[in-house]
Amino acid sequence: MTLRFTLCLLLVALFGAYSTQAQSPPDAQTQIAAATKAAPSPLRKTATVLGYDDQMELTMLRDGDGSLVCLADDPEEEKFHASCYHKSLEPFMKRGRELRKQGKPRAAVDSIRRTEIEDGTLSYPDRPTALYNVSGTYDVEADTIRNASRLRVLYVPYETAETTGLPTTPQGGPWLMEPGTPWAHVMIPGQ
Repeated sequence: MTLRFTLCLLLVALFGAYSTQAQSPPDAQTQIAAATKAAPSPLRKTATVLGYDDQMELTMLRDGDGSLVCLADDPEEEKFHASCYHKSLEPFMKRGRELRKQGKPRAAVDSIRRTEIEDGTLSYPDRPTALYNVSGTYDVEADTIRNASRLRVLYVPYETAETTGLPTTPQGGPWLMEPGTPWAHVMIPGQ
């Protein structure tokens, strides 16, 4: 019985160490290189980059002087995903991260942010702004994303199908998502 108990404890300890190790973030330079792959090439070197520290807390890895903020891949997620967006969207994005961390469901996050945008307590751009996403498998050694899938997004506050002439469902090209909201955006799929 004691041997079985000892083996169980050993397995639990090994599994715990493996789980912790599997969730450790890459070093800052690797996160920066991977995160900025979402941005257009000319904007990568000057982007601010947010990534994860050893406690899995989101932190600034690089304070850039460009127009984009890039968000590194979440090491706790199975698939690689990075995004870069115009710096004027950061208060909106940050607030969403805060509310989700509090356990708020998507509908509550949207409702709270909309109220805060409309009452002026949450800064939000009143002009079109860009966001770039890339998903796939990041190869650290080759510094490349295999099987990359890209999505470009153009936020167009409060726009609708009527004001843009865009469909509100995917039709094989650009389409308008969340029409009529502050975060209405044109989805532009592509490689």
